[in-house]
Amino acid sequence: MVGTMIILAAGTAARAVEPIRLHPDNPHYFLFRGKPAVLITSGEHYGAVLNLDFDYTLYLKTLESCGFNLTRTFSGAYCEPAGAFGIRNNTLAPAPGRLICPWARSSSPGYNNGGNRFDLQRWDPEYFRRLRSFVAEAGRRGIVVELVLFCPFYEKTKGDAIWRLSPMNAENNVNHIGNVPSAEVYTLKHANLLQAQVAMVRRIVEELRDADNVYYEICNEPYHGGVSPAWQDTIAETVARTESALGTRHLIAQNIANKRGKIAEANPLVSIFNFHYAQPEAVVESYHLNKALADDETGFRGREPTPYRLEAWNFILAGGAVFNHLDYSFTCGREDGTATSDAPGGGGPEIRRQLSVLKRFIEGFDFIRMRPALDVVTKLTPESTSLRLLAEPGRAYAGYLVGKGPVHLNLSLPGGTYQVEWLDPQTGRIQDTRTLRHEGHQDLSLRSPDFATDIAVRVVSTTGKANQGESSGAASPRTARQESARVGRPAAPR
Repeated sequence: MVGTMIILAAGTAARAVEPIRLHPDNPHYFLFRGKPAVLITSGEHYGAVLNLDFDYTLYLKTLESCGFNLTRTFSGAYCEPAGAFGIRNNTLAPAPGRLICPWARSSSPGYNNGGNRFDLQRWDPEYFRRLRSFVAEAGRRGIVVELVLFCPFYEKTKGDAIWRLSPMNAENNVNHIGNVPSAEVYTLKHANLLQAQVAMVRRIVEELRDADNVYYEICNEPYHGGVSPAWQDTIAETVARTESALGTRHLIAQNIANKRGKIAEANPLVSIFNFHYAQPEAVVESYHLNKALADDETGFRGREPTPYRLEAWNFILAGGAVFNHLDYSFTCGREDGTATSDAPGGGGPEIRRQLSVLKRFIEGFDFIRMRPALDVVTKLTPESTSLRLLAEPGRAYAGYLVGKGPVHLNLSLPGGTYQVEWLDPQTGRIQDTRTLRHEGHQDLSLRSPDFATDIAVRVVSTTGKANQGESSGAASPRTARQESARVGRPAAPR
């Protein structure tokens, strides 16, 4: 029944390869192909499949060369007109006649961006071949695909210019479906439109049932344009019901808010909660849900890498599991990411290099055993410094500081010998490294090298005898919130 939660039935058969899932030992992170995973990337503007002019093989090869393991793409039910949002060479804005989507073209001309109108009762085999090929190519390169099923039409800022391009609009299909205001597309008000949407979701899920590197986002930015919670629940249920019958289960993501937002009532079918342009407080406020937290879109902060680097490090070191920088240097004809960004955001080789530093840093820890741990911080000066800290108590500590150094940092740690490394997040260079003997009856006092914007610190026990019970341990969600107010202030340059 629409709007009713379900409990997934057991799979009908054991699968050769299990899809990416939440890690059983720490569901704030992932288990992918038998290994713990965080997902970090700098990806194109979501048109890799729906835009026939985009060479996704070269694009995915570029992501692989950076060591990235995520891409985000839209299904094709939504696309944009050229110039929308001030984006030049937008991959979500196919040239006339170059949109491909789940629905087949009819024999009747009249689609608002060139070519024939769509038939919402027939599927396009070429689209599904392209979708499967894209996912398979990503999988061969160890890249996970976040497939975004729907997106609102931003009628408050763009009028109906975007809605007029959707195959779901009655102007663009031969089925007379979708003669509705754009703000009612993602509600339960129009049965024939809902039926077409549910059928599309089922078909996509069926086509990708054997892919281990996919998860589904219900709707991009549902807080723009009248997307109802009941409709979102219906789409999540459609994915779950379809997969229950297929004997598989892929993760479902839900987009919560820009910057930050409290989740009042979490849908139990959702495993990943997405934020855009996120603040680390988004992690702090939702960490108690024991699900993966994602910052899967950035932008609107200029072309330079610094604000996006700070956003990424702050989010991941607060306990986030996913970071996707929206990289406008990927365009049709420049799928290697060398185009000059002409959009309300950044991109290019330099930000990708800097994000690679973050990925290597966090993967240098046994992060599955780590939790936010600001409660071990007893002193931090200057007080204007922002700090994020993850810990495997008594064994390893990963910190990120924003401000101006040197800074003095005192940590309440058990006695032992620790290796301390200070790293420049911009270059990846080790600024200072030393081994310290800590007696344990007082705080371990650290002094950073000079830095102008941000610095990371790695503190690892080398004694092999650290007792987790001797440490004050990782912060509980409540403690993390309290300590964030004390030492986790928003980064000054943000």
